[in-house]
Amino acid sequence: MIVHVVRPGETVELIAASYGVDPDRLAADNAVPDTGALAVGQTLVVRFPRQVHSVRPGETLTSIADAYGISLRQLWRNNWPLGGQSGIYPGQVLVLSYFDEKLGPATLNGYAYPFISQDLLAAQLPYLTTLAPFTYGITAEGGLLPLEDDQLLAAARQRGTRPVMHLSTLTESGQFDTERGALVLTDEAVQSRLVSEILQTVRYRGYVGVDVDFEYLPGRLAAAYAAFLARLRRLLSAQGFFLWTALAPKTSAAQRGLLYEGHDYAAVGAASDAVLLMTYEWGYTAGPPMAVAPLPNVRAVLDYAVTEIPPEKIMLGVPNYGYDWPLPFVQGVTRAQSISNQRAIQLAIQYDIAIQYDETAQSPFFHYTDDAGTVHEVWFEDARSLSAKLRLIAEYGFLGAGVWNLMRPFSQLWLVADSLYDIR
Repeated sequence: MIVHVVRPGETVELIAASYGVDPDRLAADNAVPDTGALAVGQTLVVRFPRQVHSVRPGETLTSIADAYGISLRQLWRNNWPLGGQSGIYPGQVLVLSYFDEKLGPATLNGYAYPFISQDLLAAQLPYLTTLAPFTYGITAEGGLLPLEDDQLLAAARQRGTRPVMHLSTLTESGQFDTERGALVLTDEAVQSRLVSEILQTVRYRGYVGVDVDFEYLPGRLAAAYAAFLARLRRLLSAQGFFLWTALAPKTSAAQRGLLYEGHDYAAVGAASDAVLLMTYEWGYTAGPPMAVAPLPNVRAVLDYAVTEIPPEKIMLGVPNYGYDWPLPFVQGVTRAQSISNQRAIQLAIQYDIAIQYDETAQSPFFHYTDDAGTVHEVWFEDARSLSAKLRLIAEYGFLGAGVWNLMRPFSQLWLVADSLYDIR
């Protein structure tokens, strides 16, 4: 894999010719529009096929995979344009393998709301070890708020991706609530009912584990939270299920603030089979323009985390989105719009703006002026920034990564992940 940064005057055809690859595949892999339009500074992931197969009449994806001794999931991953679907035609050229030097195995988890496009979900599932439908909430009595997860579970199983139950402090009002979390941690009857319903749901729905995300807990509840997790893990483990827990991005045990104080890294790590470090949202809707996940900030969290939690139990949080800020930024007034990485590229093309790259943050950005005359600042992720983040898995010896979230299309994330790792 090579990450190519588009230079002035380049076209897909010229870039493909310079690397000796098929221009149509290069364009399809990177979601280049039919017009062939490119933005100066945008990235293209270039992959080099080692072995290909031309589809013959009567063949299916399954028969081709069987004939070459590879998994159907890997065949999908080698051919992003298939979109995780089974339709093929005679003469179609499929890639069976690439000249990739993998860094090792990695677990990839992704989060999706029930209203995700089914086509988008199908395309991404082959690249995921696990899928976490977002989210089961909690009633005031400790019951589970229902989640319409039927389609997500069916799609995951069809493509060999294991479903993980996601539990959060979402309430009946649709909001995440500190007090609902506190109730679970301090009321024995409420907690017991919740644990019972979790176990029933995991068994009935066919989940393989639970991913718990209680945020904004006060420090006085840190020990109670770890004890709850340890209790839940014991019961899940006895039935063959695992427990994951999401952690706020701390850089020290003494870090102040409601987001951090209830998360004791050492205690939560000991009480869980794995943890997800939510290493994103430095750039956020209400904050000033900056990268969503600047690499120095991410590293600071990782460097602290490995002093408290074994690295093989850690999953790196990876953002699959960016933000568009109208300028000037006014604290308390300006609100950035969350956008897909693909949309960021489209904006750069639309306004004929060159994408820049911050070498310190390891993140792309640009400015543009909209049709109303308002200047905007955009920060997002591209193949360079995602490669820099994903390589941290091997560098630190982590279990893998969790992608927040799957709702926005961006093929380069999956091309990079599959090029770097043997996805479990």
